[in-house]
Amino acid sequence: MTRNATAVWNGSGKEGSGHLTTQSTTLNNTQYSFNSRFADGVGTNPEELVAAAHAGCFTMKLSFVLGGAGFTPESLQTKCDITLEDGAITKSHLTVQGKVSGITKEKFEECVKDAEANCPISKLFKTEISSEAVLL
Repeated sequence: MTRNATAVWNGSGKEGSGHLTTQSTTLNNTQYSFNSRFADGVGTNPEELVAAAHAGCFTMKLSFVLGGAGFTPESLQTKCDITLEDGAITKSHLTVQGKVSGITKEKFEECVKDAEANCPISKLFKTEISSEAVLL
């Protein structure tokens, strides 16, 4: 399986702007710029998209890990914080809240660590990855 996205940029790094389009067109000429990346401008940015990708991948992997352990989650919600420092992504921190009947806190945390280490986006990163688990 191969997926794709396209970025178009016009102008200089600071004054220019661009747009992103994904194969599915969920993002379709979605604006991004210096201000949307480094200030409060309108549009998305690469770090926000990486955070969404990591949160989504991790959460789906966690659902599979829980299923493999004999649990079906009622709900899982993950927030991903991406840290950009000195021109590099230096950390991805996942905070997950899960409602999973019959699971112990310890087993839930074990499953979270498994998903953290083994989701495809985690495997892609060459940076620090951490997580917090809250069982509801």
